[in-house]
Amino acid sequence: MTMDPESPTRPDLTDFETRLGYRFKDPSLLETALRHASRAHEEPGAASNERMEFLGDAVIGLVVAHSLYEAHPAWEEGDLSRALQQLVDRPAFAALARRLELAPHLQLGRTELQSGGEAKDSILANAMEAVVGAIHLDGGLEAAREFVERVYGEALAEGAPRAQVDIKTRFQEAVMALHGEFPRYELLADSGVEGDETRFTTRAVVKDEYWGSGSGRTKRAAEFAAAQEGLARLEGQGAGND
Repeated sequence: MTMDPESPTRPDLTDFETRLGYRFKDPSLLETALRHASRAHEEPGAASNERMEFLGDAVIGLVVAHSLYEAHPAWEEGDLSRALQQLVDRPAFAALARRLELAPHLQLGRTELQSGGEAKDSILANAMEAVVGAIHLDGGLEAAREFVERVYGEALAEGAPRAQVDIKTRFQEAVMALHGEFPRYELLADSGVEGDETRFTTRAVVKDEYWGSGSGRTKRAAEFAAAQEGLARLEGQGAGND
C-alpha cells in the first residue's frame, strides 16, 4: 500500500518480495528503495532512494550488457548497443515496475500523493532501479544478476531477435548522410499536466529549417513523433526524386 505520510507503521512488503523472487535479509534496504525523496523530506533522518537508484542503474546496465554479450556472439556493437538501450531506458524500467506491481508499495510525500506520483514513469523507473540497487547491497552482484536475468527473461535469451533501429535513429542517420549533421529538437510547449498524452510538443530542426513536429506524454515521446514526421518528409522527397 502507499503509506499515509503521517503513519508510523512499517510497510508489509512480503507480497512484493514474493513477486521480486527475492527475500531481503535486511528489509530496511527495500524500504529505502521504495522511499521517494518527497517522503524522505517529510521524515527527518529518513534516506530517499536516490543513492540506491544510482547504484541500481549501474548494476542493471552491467548485467544486461554482459548477458547480451554472452548470448549473442554474432551481434555487432551496434546491435548490442540498440538492445541495451531499449532494455535499460526509463520506459523499460517503468514497465517492469508495473509488471511487478511496485506502485502500491511506494512511499510518497503529500505532494506526490496528491498529484498521482505512483503512476509517473519517472518515479516508477527510479524506484525500480533503486530496488535492484537494494538487492545488490543485500545479496551481492550475483543476487542482482539472477534477478535481472529472471525478469528480463526472453529479451536476454540466445534466440532473441536483434533490436530494430528506431524511428529517431533512422531519421538522425538519414539527416547526417544528407547534411553532415544531426537534427536538433526544440521544445515548443509543455502543458505541465502530468499524464497528459500530449503534454510536450517538440519540433525537429535541421540547419535552422523546420522538418517535423510531434507531441507526447514525455519529451522523448514528442521527439520520436517529430522524428517520424521528419523521416516521412525525407522519404517523400526521395520518392519524388525517383
